Formats: sequence, C-alpha cells, structure tokens
Amino acid sequence: MNMDEMTEGVGKIDFHHPYTPYDVQEEFMNAVYNILERGDGQIGILESPTGTGKSLSLICAALTWLRNHKRSRFENSVTEAATEFKDEPDWIVNQMLKRKREEILKQWEEREARLKKIRAKEKLMEERGAKRRRLDDNNTRKHGKATGDEDDEWLLDQEDDTSQGDGNTSGFSKETRDLMGKLGLGTFHAKEEEEKDMSKNEIKIYYTSRTHSQLTQFISELRRPTFPSSLPDSLLDDDSSTESEGIRHLPLSSRQRLCINPSVSRLGSLPAINDRCTELQQSKTKDKCQFVPNADNLSLTHQFRDNALATLPDIEDLFELGKKLQVCPYYASRTAVPGAEIITLPYPLLLQKTARDALGIELEGNVVIIDEAHNIMDAVANVYASAVSLSELKRARQMLGVYVKKFGKKLKGENRVMVAQVARVVDGLKDWLENALGLKNEQGIVDPNVLLKSKGIDQINMYKLIQYIQDSKLAYKIEGYVAQAESQATDDGPATSRSTPVLHTLLSFLVSLNNLSSEGRIFYHKVSQDDIKLSYLLLSPTHAFSSVASSARAVILAGGTMSPFEDYTAHLFPGLAENKITTVSCGHVIPSSNLCVWTLSSPGPKTVEFEFSFQKRSDKSMISRLGLAILNICTAVPDGVVVFFPSYGYLDEVVAAWSEASTSQPKSQVLWDRLQAKKAVFRETKGGSSDEVLEQYTEAILGGDNGTTNSNSRRNGALLLSVVGGKMSEGINFSDRLGRCVVVVGLPYPNINSPDWKAHIEYIESTTLERLKSTSPSMPRGESVAAAKQAARDFYENACMRAVNQSIGRAIRHQNDYAAIVLVDRRFGTERIRQKLPGWIRGGLAEGSQNQGLGQMMGKLSGFFRGKKTPAAT
Repeated sequence: MNMDEMTEGVGKIDFHHPYTPYDVQEEFMNAVYNILERGDGQIGILESPTGTGKSLSLICAALTWLRNHKRSRFENSVTEAATEFKDEPDWIVNQMLKRKREEILKQWEEREARLKKIRAKEKLMEERGAKRRRLDDNNTRKHGKATGDEDDEWLLDQEDDTSQGDGNTSGFSKETRDLMGKLGLGTFHAKEEEEKDMSKNEIKIYYTSRTHSQLTQFISELRRPTFPSSLPDSLLDDDSSTESEGIRHLPLSSRQRLCINPSVSRLGSLPAINDRCTELQQSKTKDKCQFVPNADNLSLTHQFRDNALATLPDIEDLFELGKKLQVCPYYASRTAVPGAEIITLPYPLLLQKTARDALGIELEGNVVIIDEAHNIMDAVANVYASAVSLSELKRARQMLGVYVKKFGKKLKGENRVMVAQVARVVDGLKDWLENALGLKNEQGIVDPNVLLKSKGIDQINMYKLIQYIQDSKLAYKIEGYVAQAESQATDDGPATSRSTPVLHTLLSFLVSLNNLSSEGRIFYHKVSQDDIKLSYLLLSPTHAFSSVASSARAVILAGGTMSPFEDYTAHLFPGLAENKITTVSCGHVIPSSNLCVWTLSSPGPKTVEFEFSFQKRSDKSMISRLGLAILNICTAVPDGVVVFFPSYGYLDEVVAAWSEASTSQPKSQVLWDRLQAKKAVFRETKGGSSDEVLEQYTEAILGGDNGTTNSNSRRNGALLLSVVGGKMSEGINFSDRLGRCVVVVGLPYPNINSPDWKAHIEYIESTTLERLKSTSPSMPRGESVAAAKQAARDFYENACMRAVNQSIGRAIRHQNDYAAIVLVDRRFGTERIRQKLPGWIRGGLAEGSQNQGLGQMMGKLSGFFRGKKTPAAT
C-alpha cells in the first residue's frame, strides 16, 4: 500500500509536534498514525533519513494516535453503557450515564493528581539542587571467605528440598509467587485479582531499539512534546479542568542494569546474576534479598511505581530511584507496567518470547515500534545465536572435576546422575571438536546427528537435562564455588566477579542444540591453531518474529536507511497480504542543492572501468588509479573525507600498494605521501580503538588554528579510511565539516563461499521452491528453480546494499548540512543496484555520471563546494 492510498480522505491531524514540522515529517507522521489506526495486524516499513527528526516524529504520531484512541474508547464506553439501559426511563439512563462519567473522571483525576504531586516534588528538588540519596554500599554486610560447612551454599539441592510447584521453572518460592501475584508482577499476575483500574486494558506502545544509548536518546526526545488529555470533552463538567496530560513512560531492562544488591550485581555476567537473584527468592534461602518487593515494603513499591510513571525516567533514573527507596527496580518496575502508555526496552527483551514472558509483557492488541530496524533480521538471529569453543569445554570439564571432588560424596539421586550426564555431554562435544581440529577446512557445516553421536550424547534426554541445569542453578553453583576456591588458593580474598561463565555458555548452546529446526544450522570454525568453536545460527527470522507480528495490533519498522525493502516483506512477513503492509521512503529535509551524488565508473571515457569485485580488485593499476581519484577528491573537497572499503583485508592491501614506490616512475612521490601532504590521513583497523581514531580525525579538522584553511596551509582537513560494516559505518555522526564527502569503494558482498552464506543461499532457494510449489503448482519446474535462485541472489545483494546505505548515511545529519557522495565502481551505474539506494540518494544522483570520468566529476565537485559558504571562507 502506498502513502497516497493510505492518506486519502484523512483530514489534517495536529500531531502536537514541539516545532513546525517539515513536509517529510508530516508525511512520516501521517503514515505512522494511519497504520496504527487501521490496526488488525498492520505492518509499516518506514524510511526517514538520519537528521529528519525520525524519533520525535515517531513519538508525536504514536502518542497522538494513542490519546485520540483513548478518547474514542472512553466515549464508546459511555455509549455502550447507555445501550444497556435503553428500555429504562430517560431519567434513569441520564443518571447512570452521569455516574459512569463521574466514575471515569474521578479515576483519571485521582491518578493525574497523584502523578502531578510527584512531578511537582521532583521539580522542587531539582530547583533546590538536591541530589538523589545514594545507597551506602559500605553498610552492606561484607562476606568473608567461606570455609568448612559454609561451602555448602554451593551444594546442589536435593529433589525433596525444592519448594517449586508443578510447572514452575522460575525458582521463586510459593510465598513469593503469591505476593508477586498480588503486586501484579511478571507472569505471576493473577487476572482475577487485578485491581479494577482504568488503565489495565489500555493499549500500550512498546518501543525498542538496538543499543542502550539509542533508548536513552529516545527518552530525551520523549520529554519534548506535550499532549492533550486522554479524556474527551463530553465526559467533563463545565468546571472540570484537563490541562495537558503527562506521558506515562516506563523503561525495562535486565537485572544486569537494574540490580541494586551489591552481592548479586558484582557477579558481572547476566546468567550468574539471574541465577543468584532467583536463588535468593527460594523459601529455604537464609539470606533473602532485602530489596525484593514484599509485604513490608509494599508502600515503597507503590511509591516506586508512581514516581516511575510521573517522571519520564531512563534506566539510570530507575536504578537510582530503586536505591533511594531501597526497593528492587527490576521487580518493582513491573507494577508500573499496567499504567504505562509507552514502554521502552532493548531488542533482546522484546524479540525473545521467553524474555517477554519473564517480564510479563503482553503484545496482544498493543503497538510495537522497532527503531533502527535496518538490522532487525540480524538482531533476531543474534538473539537466538549461541556458540561454545573447545577451550571453554576444557575449562567446563576442569570445573566439573573440582566441584565433584569437593561435593561428590554429598551428591545424591538425581543430582549425581545429572552431573554425570553434563560431564558426558561436555566430553562428547570436546571429543568432536578435538577431532575437527584435524579437518582441512577452516570452517564448515556440522551434521547435528553426527555431533550428538559423540560419546553417546544422543542417548541423553537433552530436554530434561536442560531443565535440570536451569532449575538447579547448576552452572551458577559450580562456577561460584570454583571462583571462590581459586580465589582462596591464590590468597587474593573473595572474588568480586566471576570467571568467564563457560557453563552458562554451554547451557545456551545446548538449548539451541535441543531446538534445532529447518531454520537453523550448526557450524564449526577454527579460532586458532589450538582452538575451535561450534556455533548455532538462525538462517531465517520468519518463525522467531512471527510471535511479535501475529500478536500486535500494528508493527512499525523504522530506520534511517531501510532500503532495499524487499527483504523485510520476503523474510519477516512472507505470508502477509499486500494490503497489510505499508512502505514509505521519505525524502531528506535538506534542499536538493545540498547534495551531490556521483557514480565514478572509470577514470576517463577510454580507460579501464573500476570494478572492485573479488576477482579483479587486486589489480595494481586499478588500485593506483583509485588512489589518484581519491587524491583529486581531497583537492576539491574541504575538511573531512571518509572513504569506505569492502573489508579490512582489502583496505590493508590498498594502503600497502599506495605506500610502494612506482616502478615505472621511481623518482615520483609515493601516493601515500601525496595523500598525507593533502590531508591528515587516518585509518580504521580491525580490533583497534575507533574512538581514538575518531578523536584524532576530528581534531585534525576542527582543531589546530581554529580549523581554518587557506592557500598557504599545508593540509586541508583530514581523510579517514574506513570499512563498510566496521565501527565507523554505523552510529557515527560525520556531520558538517567532519563529512563533506563520503566515498564508497566497490560493493561489499559477503563471502558467498563461507559455510554460513552457503547455508543461507540453500535455505532461501529450498523454501522459495516449497512456497512456489504450494502457491503456483502449475509453474514449470525450470521457472520455479530460476525464481528460487533469483530470490537467493536478491537476499545476497540486499545484504550488501543495506551495508552500503548505512555507510552513505553517515553524512548529512541536519537541515543545513551538505555533502558529496561518490560511488566508485561501474556496478553502481546499473539500474538494478541504483534502485536499491535510498530515494533521497537516487534523487541527488548526477544524471549520466556513470558514463563520465574523473575530469567531469572534479568539475562537478569544485562547482558544488564553491557554491557553499564554508566556515573556512568566513
């Protein structure tokens, strides 16, 4: 569905944007609003370039719709109440409607008054400069070395010692579960005991993004706009006042970010923190966590809830609030879920069903907004990925030995059997990997049936073993005891953090191994001469993402560079009807005169074309011509030039070639020296510090003599050599003088001969054939095969172009910014590749540039930058 069809007949909407929105922002907000209004499983795939205010547009559109939707629902609830009394006299109907209005209004006013009071108090504290009270960690009980019987804290519980009920895998005691049910915490929420609050069935917006910093930035944007009340005027008396209603926002995160118990948070790794936390909820535990919500701190828990809903907090604010009130923010935050309008959370907590269940997140009928969604398919795969190496298995086996030596005689019944089975699984996987070290190939696909035959692992009930490891906290207890024992052995005192959680790593891999499907594959990869690892990779996100897409009222995938769109429809929503999917690619906020895009196919009309394919890119003469082209670009472009190469290996190869003296002209200056004479040159290195390089690059452009350049200056700005898919290609802001020109060298296709890409291609071809067989049974076999191969090729090519588009998007970050973009490779001139560029880039392409050479490009670039008033000219 296109934008014109969707907005037809829709009046102008006030989105309560804090500024006067651009036309592209209006277009974007209208698209979001209409997708949410249509509901019924609608999907929106929306592209809005970085610098166009995407986050604020998402907020304004989504919350405007939500408030309007609530107003409509309140009005409908009164109308429905009236129909129930349609046979009654008018005075009874009027009385009942009046009572209904008063009931809704009273609940709304009480809640808003409570939150308003908290906001006023918070503001007063800020004005007085009061600082949040911090929990004094020094007052917490210090633990000395455990000796003698105190080691028994690491001993596995006997089967009849556990107090877990049937089907309970949470590790909470019955008493704690009952209390949490009353508090409305997580999955223990008892529906029949829910407080009859006006917010319990309200639609929520779940917003997720890739990184913690992106979520924090979104929350800061959330504080900018104000929105009208969710109550309609028809429910208000003449003397009622409904000024703007505050946004009720709640951030959710893992225990790793929210735990305020020092003895737990110091464990470092998330699995260890999770296990220790749940262990402290067991009824038999002597030293229970003092911060978990209970009958004694119920008022503090409610105070936490109201503060969270009143103050638009980020994760750090929730953490500090928990410390201030001495109540666990991880659990207490769940009491705020029913009253929240918008909930922010990182990718893994939304994309994984088990994580959603643990947090009590219900997507049914709610709205899901996924920002930075260009990498959503990779994010889904990463959530379900797992790996274990030979070195980790050796360490796990050694830890098991230490543990059994200490507690072997105390292990009874099931514990003895299960610990032996874990050792057998470790031995089997270790044995297979040790043999695989002798394989000729560095990496390859592993047949799970062959893997499981090693040491008879296939004879073990893997599901039961995994369940046992999770319920008994085996990994935590073994790693905890070994870390303590090793700490005592070295006389360094108590360990403040755990060693690498290898048994938790093993558990994650076993979970993947036990849930193998047609969508996943296992690979081996040689890490070094002595080490090798097994990894599980999800080849398709379709099934994993379906639990999100099929539940939500609407799902918005938004990003700065979503092009090309085909992958999302083909691999996230393959069976969805076309009228359920809306795709929108917004233009940029900059005028067209602020962008110059050039395809450099060759240095000149009669010279060999640039083609940086794997087969041709090592040609020394082509590398030399590329260097001369970049040298010319550096002459015409002021300030910062960023060049993206296909890989770190190729960047190393190019720099080495540029650093060599010419054999044909031995007295000529080395190209690398000529580049350095023109601009300060920096390069990204694999595994190196990108922050340090970026700082030096920025200093070279903006520092020095106030960053000014003139004809007497030896250098004019800086040149940064980076890699597509590297640290500089995503999340880095090359605005203004830092990115006056972005150069992309070649097309960074993934290695199609790698085992994982071979598996991807085979999977797409086979699933496409199956789908065509069922949807188009009359299609000839030859056509089906050709269509399947084309689908795989498109996926492969789209992966390349998404990476290119991300790199291009580093430049032009706001309305007044300007930059040139140079695409160096003849293949960028083909229609197929051009169509996979974002619309705003295609619009800036110099017509026919692919048929012209370096001379014409230099004329275009020189004219473009002459027409700009740069800081250097002032």
